[in-house]
Amino acid sequence: MNEKRDHEPAFVLHTWPWRETSLIVETLSRNHGRLALVARGARRPMSSIKSRLLAFQPLELSWFGKGGLRTLHAAEWQGGDLRLSGRALMCGFYLNELLLKLLPPDDPHERLYDRYAETLAELSSQAEPEPILRRFELDLLSELGYAQTLSHLAEGDEVRPDRRYGYVLDRGVVAAEGGPGYAGKTLLDMAAGDFSDPRTLAEGKLLMRTLINHYLSDKPLLTRQLLVELSSL
Repeated sequence: MNEKRDHEPAFVLHTWPWRETSLIVETLSRNHGRLALVARGARRPMSSIKSRLLAFQPLELSWFGKGGLRTLHAAEWQGGDLRLSGRALMCGFYLNELLLKLLPPDDPHERLYDRYAETLAELSSQAEPEPILRRFELDLLSELGYAQTLSHLAEGDEVRPDRRYGYVLDRGVVAAEGGPGYAGKTLLDMAAGDFSDPRTLAEGKLLMRTLINHYLSDKPLLTRQLLVELSSL
């Protein structure tokens, strides 16, 4: 069935050339999830639509077609002043790469769309980016049904802040069985979205990296490597 959608809230995640004059535009739509659109003629010198297909800007997109590749026929900027630069800009590209690699196509996630918009606003405020990224990663895994509770053990007992615990993929928090593990306070802080404690931030980063790598099947994230290299400069 040929579908037509008008004035759909969306963000551009990535674009790349297609054929001689067109672009393929990977988008995150609030009501339709991640989908790829063909912007025909967008690479022509006189095209007006290319200048609107910018990442991190709230748009309204209109398209038609069927199957996995629809045709974009309008894009309108919805205002706002999201300016990402420096490390915040790289963090924004990291979010986009996560969404491209983890979100299945044509699977709406309205709450995740709203969290993405909120996260971009937080990054543009020049706040410390690491807590912002950790909260978004947790919300992303939760929205996709991957996240296990951090406030209780897999067996159901409550996590205690003064103890250390392990984490088993696809099962959750378990009693510590050797190795460094994670502080109970770290897990409870993460469950509450509180990364103000430096230990929570450090241990939370290790746990989230393990989880993200697992669900990516250890496929490398290019933006993560770039962030690591920037941090070492």
